[in-house]
Amino acid sequence: MHHSTKNSGRVSAIVPARNEEAVIAACVRSLLPQEEIAEILVVDDQSSDRTVEIVRGLETECAKVRLLESAELPAGWVGKNNAVWIGAKQARGEWLLFTDADAVQEADSAEQALEVARRESAVMVSFSPEQVLGSWYEKATIPYVYTRLASRFRYDEVNDPKCTAAAANGQFILIRRDVYEVVEGHASVASNVLEDVALAARVKGAGHRIWFGSGKGIVRVRMYRSFAAMWEGWKKNLYMLMGGTAEAVKSEMARALVPMLTSVLAGVAVWVVTGAAGYALALIVAGLLGLLSGYALELQKNGYSPVLAIYGLPGRVLFAAVLWASYRSHRNGRLEWKGRAYPADTPGASKG
Repeated sequence: MHHSTKNSGRVSAIVPARNEEAVIAACVRSLLPQEEIAEILVVDDQSSDRTVEIVRGLETECAKVRLLESAELPAGWVGKNNAVWIGAKQARGEWLLFTDADAVQEADSAEQALEVARRESAVMVSFSPEQVLGSWYEKATIPYVYTRLASRFRYDEVNDPKCTAAAANGQFILIRRDVYEVVEGHASVASNVLEDVALAARVKGAGHRIWFGSGKGIVRVRMYRSFAAMWEGWKKNLYMLMGGTAEAVKSEMARALVPMLTSVLAGVAVWVVTGAAGYALALIVAGLLGLLSGYALELQKNGYSPVLAIYGLPGRVLFAAVLWASYRSHRNGRLEWKGRAYPADTPGASKG
């Protein structure tokens, strides 16, 4: 895609960063060459690692990069929301691009987002990034979660101005600055850990067009680099993402576990009644393979390799376990993320 001179320098990129030494340089370097991006504001959210040192190095390399630092977290604010709000107040661009420190952009990501905004007459464009999956537990859990999210937040419904459905992914949100200011931006969702969906709802509720779609080939993210980080991240947000009610939790857990248990119990029942262990085992295997083949089709529909279906059974178990932990965490009144604790009446949850 060629660069359009009329788009040059229209965008301020804002990157909140809390202990992101492993990923911040790759993120910033992927934003640097883009003509549409006039400035990159990295807001350090009280990091205790080398994040600040790395960003200062990038500042000396390129005038586009500016390091901002957040002071003590104000009462009632989630850390990420405070950091991006600080960045937004300092930004000079006509458009604001909020992106996470672990997101790596393709060379024309901002141009593509601006083109979508023009084509769709949208004031807010969000891409759901391509997920980079390393370990077995990422391959098991993340695609399963995203296939479930796809059934809850349908792109065509979000993009239909007649439909009230609203959603966005905080890993990539481009929003027109004047609209952001009118809806009071992240200050209006200060305590919300599901700030991306809440902001989308405010913008759409104010009568503006929003657009949400796949970021495959535009932006990619590896969300978690350890099992502990993945567990903590989904524990914080999965309950609200899946509906935020005890009924929704029961329904999702049943959907994940009951088909597996049914296959196993049917096989066991046949074995107990007939004593035919081979036939019973074949019945269990056939039931589970049927489940996995259905999952493979679902993966393909959502842009994942159907080969990931081989992780489908542990994925269902991990999903159910972390959803239950997320439900318990909200019920017990305490959410934790990146060394901070938030009260669980904090509405919602997303990657922070």
